[in-house]
Amino acid sequence: MASTSSRKEQHVRLCAESDVRFRQKTTGLEQYDLDYCALPELDFDDVDTTTYFLGKRLRLPLLVSSMTGGYDGAVEINAALARICQKWGIALGVGSMRQALEPDAHERSFAIARELAPDAPLVANIGATQLVQGVRPADVERLVRLIGADALAVHLNPLQELLQPEGTPRFRGVLAAIEELVHTVSVPVIVKEVGAGISRRVAQSLLHVGVRIIDVAGAGGTSWAGVELLRATDDVASHPLAPLWECGIPTAECITEVATLRSHYTFTLIGSGGIATGFDAAKAIALGADLVGSARPLLQALWRGGQEELERVLTNWELQLRAAMFVTGSATIAQLQRVTLRRRSANLSFTK
Repeated sequence: MASTSSRKEQHVRLCAESDVRFRQKTTGLEQYDLDYCALPELDFDDVDTTTYFLGKRLRLPLLVSSMTGGYDGAVEINAALARICQKWGIALGVGSMRQALEPDAHERSFAIARELAPDAPLVANIGATQLVQGVRPADVERLVRLIGADALAVHLNPLQELLQPEGTPRFRGVLAAIEELVHTVSVPVIVKEVGAGISRRVAQSLLHVGVRIIDVAGAGGTSWAGVELLRATDDVASHPLAPLWECGIPTAECITEVATLRSHYTFTLIGSGGIATGFDAAKAIALGADLVGSARPLLQALWRGGQEELERVLTNWELQLRAAMFVTGSATIAQLQRVTLRRRSANLSFTK
């Protein structure tokens, strides 16, 4: 079995260099068209992409989603991401911080994020299974303090844990542990998937115990089942669980399902999972998300061209989002959330 550090490094390398996308399933966002408005009654310069998250102003409604930490090479990656997030005024999540609770735990690979992004919303991260395997609220609070986090993400990844050679698919008691965290940790708790999606049923359970920020992280982008299958064997097709590469709920379905719960709860909804452009972001927000998250497309940009390439990608994202807002007559993110998308297949309007 690989050590935690080497496993984290393998994860990053596979995501940056290999095709670990869903092979058949998509995000579902391509099924929708923007509702073109021929009379927007605004100038392009009027379009304002700013929003607020965790009490801080964002230039773009974007969270650079949890990627890495816990090994030597992660310092450089998180440093580059932190610099970009500070410069661009966007949010940043670090990778799973379980290792930071252990001796010689590469703490700097996580702490560097706050050092270089003093003003950005920063999200700490712990796995759900750790909460039922000895990690206490006091331990989690220590992780929050380590990076000066504005929120704590608890990631749900039963599919990944099932397929990971070193995995611990033990989720009995997780909901009660999350409820305890909500009432004891000093920062808001975000519950997120890692790429297989959160359904309305799961979101309702989370909201019932007090969670007020949900990141659906739906299917259609990176398949973490695929990542773990590639780590487990050179012959994925022969693996008895290979069909689970495609397991998950498409991102668009997750967003629309979970957004319906706003009739009973007030909460922040993050749409992630295969968000690769500013147009994807616009559609996710129009479907009901407050902001979006992205990981692999941004990691790949950084991997192939450093911070300069990542900035080029973000510049395009910003232009695409502003263009989508302009052609739908949306001067603000709040107005974009009220836009009705059109079903491409049947050319029918989608009603929230």
